[in-house]
Amino acid sequence: MNGKLKQALENGKIVLQGQFLLGSNYTFLVKIQYEGQTIPAVYKPQRGENPLWDFPEASLAGREVAAYMVSEAMGLGFVPLTVLRADGPFGPGSLQQFIEYDPNYHYFTFTKSDRQRLRPVALFDFLVNNADRKGSHLLIEKGTNKLWLIDHGLCFHAEDKLRTVIWDFAGEPIPDELLAALQSFRSTLLPPPSSLHPSLHSLACRLGQAGQAASLTTVLTSAEIAALAVRADHLLAHPVFPYPPEDRRAFPYPPL
Repeated sequence: MNGKLKQALENGKIVLQGQFLLGSNYTFLVKIQYEGQTIPAVYKPQRGENPLWDFPEASLAGREVAAYMVSEAMGLGFVPLTVLRADGPFGPGSLQQFIEYDPNYHYFTFTKSDRQRLRPVALFDFLVNNADRKGSHLLIEKGTNKLWLIDHGLCFHAEDKLRTVIWDFAGEPIPDELLAALQSFRSTLLPPPSSLHPSLHSLACRLGQAGQAASLTTVLTSAEIAALAVRADHLLAHPVFPYPPEDRRAFPYPPL
């Protein structure tokens, strides 16, 4: 199914349906017409990205794709299929599978049992350095109860930017199955560094086109991929969910 959906998102005709008015960047609901199918999707053009002082211009769409790549590489499967399209109605941008969900059911209204499902999300956000994990970015799909994550444009910065509402598990050991997934993903980036404190520059040089880095280099800088590897090493060396930082803001605004 994912293969056919990927073909549709990459090659189908994009037809505008409407605009999502919440959020600081332009986001559109579209339908994809491909081989007799009509598939709903979310289109975020680079031209509609609000300039930010700390993220490179026109880079958010690529970060959306990188988040999907990492989720898939770790076997988590909770970022909807996301591709880059050069021929969108308003130019290049990300195109993501649309998920049917109840917008009134989110992190702040989740049941206790659904909150307990978020340990993989917390680990993922630490890894990708998510600077904007709002409560509304966590979706439960109608009819399946599957957990999905959206809005990853502010991820993968080389500097520590983590801001999230999910600090529920701070101080808890990271479960073994998540550590195994993280270790497997880390092995696709490059061999473990030979020194304890390699600089990001030297680490970036060693990344080259190895493993998963070969795909990520299409959407992230070498320094950002190097920082991703460093964060993975830190989590593997200190396998507990981190506490909120005290020297900077740890929560997104607004939180929802």
